[in-house]
Amino acid sequence: MTQDPASTPAPYFSFSKPIAFRGTGFVPTADEPLAYRYYDKNRLVLGKRMEDQLRFATCYWHSFVGNGSDPFGDASFLRPWHTGGDPLQMALRKADVAFELFRLLDTPFFTFHDRDAAPEAATLAESNAHLRLVADVFERKMEATGVRLLWGTANLFSHRRYMAGAATNPDPEVFSYAAAQVKNVLEVTHRLQGHNYVLWGGREGYETLLNTDMKRELAQLGRFLNLVVEHKHKIGFTGQILIEPKPAEPTKHQYDYDVGTVYGFLKAHGLDKEVKVNLEQNHALLAGHTFEHEIALANALGIFGSLDMNRGDEMLGWDTDQFPNNLQQVAAALYEVLRGGGIGQGGLNFDAKLRRQSIDPDDLVWAHATSMDLCARALLVAEKMVLDGALQQHVAQRYRAWDTPRGRTILEGGHSLEALALEAEAEGIDPQPRSARQERLEHLVSSYL
Repeated sequence: MTQDPASTPAPYFSFSKPIAFRGTGFVPTADEPLAYRYYDKNRLVLGKRMEDQLRFATCYWHSFVGNGSDPFGDASFLRPWHTGGDPLQMALRKADVAFELFRLLDTPFFTFHDRDAAPEAATLAESNAHLRLVADVFERKMEATGVRLLWGTANLFSHRRYMAGAATNPDPEVFSYAAAQVKNVLEVTHRLQGHNYVLWGGREGYETLLNTDMKRELAQLGRFLNLVVEHKHKIGFTGQILIEPKPAEPTKHQYDYDVGTVYGFLKAHGLDKEVKVNLEQNHALLAGHTFEHEIALANALGIFGSLDMNRGDEMLGWDTDQFPNNLQQVAAALYEVLRGGGIGQGGLNFDAKLRRQSIDPDDLVWAHATSMDLCARALLVAEKMVLDGALQQHVAQRYRAWDTPRGRTILEGGHSLEALALEAEAEGIDPQPRSARQERLEHLVSSYL
């Protein structure tokens, strides 16, 4: 691996060779304690390489910025770039370790926030320059390793200036500051040939209506997003612009609550053909949905873009961002992805963090590699579901009457309400329900596992 001349890191992980595919018969040894059992990146799945179906990405923030702290405890990870020393030099050290992890995992993509990659400085201009400097390093490392950028994004939520939101802030100066920050990250993402740019609302919402003008804030958010889209076209960025829905946390109510809410917002501001969604399982659960529901709805509305792969703790009511480990849940999600035509320009980004007590550097390798393997196994299950076709046949059969001439005429506006009523009365229609066979279908899904 080519190292950046600005830093010469000592080995950080005990692993030296990339995790290899060994198949389901793999037996761990002291020399090779970990291997992929299912993630064979060159295996064809529905005519595409597994790597291209999944497009895994390692995120910068949880993996290299997260320090193990929680609302009740200080940092537990104590990474060498977290404290002390020159901030830029520490950022370069962090980049070295990040690309070493990408090499070990053989992940084809990574993702970052600007403040993950480069330190904030005394002025906005200096902060933006820091990111561009680190982007120079990224560019060299990407060329040397072949790792690509799935998406970039700006952190518009951590600093106290954003306590009342960024685009929805009552102060136009904060709006302008956020716009400058996004412009810089979008241009860096374009330079690094990123496949997407994500707008994660963070604090675009409210705590109480007592001090909130919701109509005004929604108009501000719509204008901000239009500015981003306009600049995308100006600079020739061909990636997708994505919004990441989230119902709550940190604010009590977020304006990007779920897929349905985001779609309504995009339609209202003329953006439904310009912006798609980046979906996360944990956010779906907090909104009272399943992951597969949000994916299916996004596909139905034509705004599906990409996925963040993590899970929530079903006993806790907040965003725990744990690595995925539930085969049936992930298979159900990937089945909806495949039904919708695949992941496209998006990918599976591991927006997941180690637990507070998982303090060893190697825990990062184990968490990512085992989750990648689980997703690969889930993809193979989803492939079985598609190829067998029994689920889709049942759905098609259930709605078959809508494909008849009469059904199509109703949907195409060939009947008025009055005409339908007269027809129903004249024919003496008394429709009888048919079983939806839910339990049979649930058993069928279990059989694919």
